[in-house]
Amino acid sequence: MTDRRKGAATMHAAPAAVAHTDDKIFVKDYVKDANIGIYAEEKGVTQQIRLTVDAFLAPGVVSTVDEMVEVPSYTDIIDAIDHLIGRGHINLVETLAEELAAMLLRDHRIGGVRVLVEKLERGPIRGVEISRART
Repeated sequence: MTDRRKGAATMHAAPAAVAHTDDKIFVKDYVKDANIGIYAEEKGVTQQIRLTVDAFLAPGVVSTVDEMVEVPSYTDIIDAIDHLIGRGHINLVETLAEELAAMLLRDHRIGGVRVLVEKLERGPIRGVEISRART
């Protein structure tokens, strides 16, 4: 491409490799009791949190023979959430979101994730939403 104002060629970087497709598996509005919170009144008690997770498939990941081994499962997402919450108290919803994203991205069939964690009690609904891609 030529920049007509300067009469010189304009360089464009090559497109970045696609980390994931728009195809996804998801768990939406999964409500759990969790030991979570940094404040004194949140320690030693559970409170309800709601998680929504989108796991974007890596390029080339498709189901061609109708077998679970081909694609990740939403059961994997639920199991990861249950595992992290089951370990004990978590101070920050941000920590839960980051650890869940990292855990899911260990699966080579997942190229990116979006994790939303919301606290449902002790005031207005509040939380964090993160997006992470395989690096």
